[in-house]
Parts: sequence; C-alpha cells; structure tokens
Amino acid sequence: MTEKFDLVVVGGGPGGYVAAIRAGQLGMRTALVEREHLGGICLNWGCIPTKALLRSAEIFEQFKHAAHYGLSVGEAGFDLGQIVMRSRQVAGQLKAGVTHLLRKNKVEVIEGHGRLSGPGALRVDQWGVGRELRSSHIVLATGARARALAPVEPDGKLVWSYKEAMTPDRMPDSLLVVGSGAIGIEFASFYRSLGAEVTVVEVRERVLPVEDAEVSEFGRKAFEKQGMRIHTSTTVCALEKKADGVVATLESAGRRVEVQADRVIAAVGVVGNVEDLGLEGTRIRVNNGHVVTDEWCRTDEPGIYAIGDLAGAPCLAHKASHEGILCVERIAEIEGVHPLDRRRIPACTYSRPQVASIGLTEARAIELGYQVNVGRFPFAGNGKAIALGEPEGLIKTVIDASTGELLGAHMVGAEVTELIHGFSIGMAAEATAAELLQTVFPHPTLSEMLQEATLAAYGRAIHS
Repeated sequence: MTEKFDLVVVGGGPGGYVAAIRAGQLGMRTALVEREHLGGICLNWGCIPTKALLRSAEIFEQFKHAAHYGLSVGEAGFDLGQIVMRSRQVAGQLKAGVTHLLRKNKVEVIEGHGRLSGPGALRVDQWGVGRELRSSHIVLATGARARALAPVEPDGKLVWSYKEAMTPDRMPDSLLVVGSGAIGIEFASFYRSLGAEVTVVEVRERVLPVEDAEVSEFGRKAFEKQGMRIHTSTTVCALEKKADGVVATLESAGRRVEVQADRVIAAVGVVGNVEDLGLEGTRIRVNNGHVVTDEWCRTDEPGIYAIGDLAGAPCLAHKASHEGILCVERIAEIEGVHPLDRRRIPACTYSRPQVASIGLTEARAIELGYQVNVGRFPFAGNGKAIALGEPEGLIKTVIDASTGELLGAHMVGAEVTELIHGFSIGMAAEATAAELLQTVFPHPTLSEMLQEATLAAYGRAIHS
C-alpha cells in the first residue's frame, strides 16, 4: 500500500521536527520519519543535556567560591550519578514536548529507516516490514555523527564519543580531550570544574580555532588559569590502551611527548549521515560528507531537499531549524521568505567562560578588503558584571568604516550566549552602528556592553 503526503521529512532532529511542525501549521499532510529518537542528537545527546551538565558544574563552581559573596555553604561536593540523571531527565522532558507538538500539528510520526526509492518515493523499513510513502516534496534532515579519526576512534570504554562523555559510570581523575571546538571545550570545562586533570589537544594553532583570534587567546588564558593543559599545533600520533587508561603520544614541531589519562574524549568534528539514504539513484551530490544544496535547501534532484548538519557547516541546531522553516515556506510559496545568510548565524560555546560570536572576525573582514573600525569593551568596565563577581571578559565589534555596517561581533565572558542575540537582531534588521548607538540599553545589565563595544569602535566608550 502506498501512502501519499504533501511533505515527507526524514529525520526528527531540530531541523526535521521543526520543518514538519511548520508544514503542519500550513495545512500540509505531513509525515516525519525517525529511526531512533525524536529531537535528534541535539535534544537527546547534544545541545540540551550537555547544558544541564554544564549548569551543574557552574553551580558547583559557585559553591566553591561562596565565601566571595559572603556566604557559607560548608564543603562542596557532588554526586556524578545524580548530575547525569538530571541531564537525562531534562532530555526526556523535552523529547516528550516534541512528541506533543508534532501530534498537536497533526504530523504523522513514522518510526523506521527511510530510504529514497524512486522519484517522489520513500521506503520506510520498520523492523523488516516495508512501507511506501510518496510525496512531491521530501526533506532530508538526517543530521551528522561524530567524526572518527585514527588513532582516537571511540571504543565506548577508554576513548569516548559525546555519548559516553555525557553518561560516565565514574569520574575520571584525568582526561585527554582531542579537539578544542565547542564540543571539546565544553566537555573540558565540565570535567575540569568537577576536579579532573584535563589536557586539551588541538591540531590548529589556537583553541576555539573558528573564533576571532583575540577571543581564542582570552579563552586559552582563562582555561589555563583553571588548570587545563593545552597543546596547540599538536597531533595525537599514537594511542596505547592499558587496562583502565591510555598513554597518548603527542607530536608538535617534530617533538614528541607522552600524556597519560584515564579516558579520552574524541571531539574532532562531524560528518553527515549520507549513507543508506538511496542517494546513489539520484542526481544528489555529496561533498566532504555533506549533501550539496542551493540557497533554498534544494538538492540537484527535483523535489528533494536537505537541511541542517546533513547540508554542511555551520553544524548548529538553530541553523537547522531556520533552514527547516525557510525550506517549507518556500515550498508553500509563502511571500517574504529569504535565503539564509550564513554570516548572520550566531555561534555559542557554553564553556567557562562562555564564548559567542556572529559574522566576520577582524582578520577575515580585512582579508575580504574591508576597512574596519574595531571596538573592544572589557567586562571590568560593566557594573553588573562586577556585581555578579564576573569581571573577566571582553566584547569586540567589527564595523565597516565606510558604511557603519556591523560586520561581526565576538564575545567571551559570563552569559555572552544570552547577549549575542542583540547583535543578531541588529544584523538581521541591517542596523548600522548609528542605530546601535541610539539604542537605549537598560542599566545595570550586561547588555550595556553591546553599546559600549560599538561606541569603542569610534573612540567614544564611556566606561573604559
């Protein structure tokens, strides 16, 4: 039996389920095919539960420094099992919420593995039973998985992927984190806050390598001050596994050193889930492990679309959700839909300190030929930051000197992941520095630093 739908979505992560909900809102008969967990990696094993872990670590850090605030809490301690349990409960609660929203919007959820089986056709395998779906519009949203690179391929015991790192059976005394992007640094922060000796290895010349150089350097100093050992321009060239630990051989500039650790976390990027989707029978192109699309999320195969991590960097949940909405609205011929400008996608790292950014770095702007005004404002000049006991941080703006366009903004410090949206809104509205300078920000708030960093680009900062 063949079932017909207006839209079929393959994958129930933050791109897929959002696309399905939007289609349901628009009155389309919609099917969502998911083979494992609604909410995808982000909700079940990524964005959400990791933030629950990091929140526990953040509160633990506050306990350790309670005397600074005139408080007495006794000796701080933690129960790792309870920390992990809370993280899983948070993920479970949100998964139930996604299920409710799909039902509310009349999306038919079909469990199983979906595979393209011909023009406008998708076969779903459910425990050995086939089910044929047909639609003139099929959205692929199968996400990505952790990249495995020798010699640090995850084995589930000594070398962890993000799943094992989120559900440890015991607290490791020492940890080697390979990769210093958002995932690696977040896990490094979590385990360091709970007392593990943490070593971070990064093959590129600086940690958080996609961030502005000043923010990367600020972050490195903060991480090293916390006791992390950081090796940049370094590779893991060998890994010897013991009964309950590893010995890693690190190489940098021809020199080799050995590092012992109880466990290793592999955080060396992701690769799209392109396998067994039936792509070989289509015109769909795959480049570097990701499906190639145009600005409307269309592949080269008519009627087939790809969104989220499957469609390539930046691999961020909010990018996937936005693509899901614009893709569906374009299909529905909604007026006023615009292609996604990837320069306006904010990125957040929930380490200690937090890092957030949007747009061009200073170096990239100059490389592209812009004449720039650069503003910098320190957290130490902000009253709210001082009152919070969080005076370490920086906000930096990169502004086109000729037009006043905000080209980029880069932040490191407390709660910057909650501040970056101010610049996101400004860039989406095509506001210039003139509008930002005329905006009234409430006092006392951390948000005042957005304006101060803009003022600083013109030598007009008030509090620095």
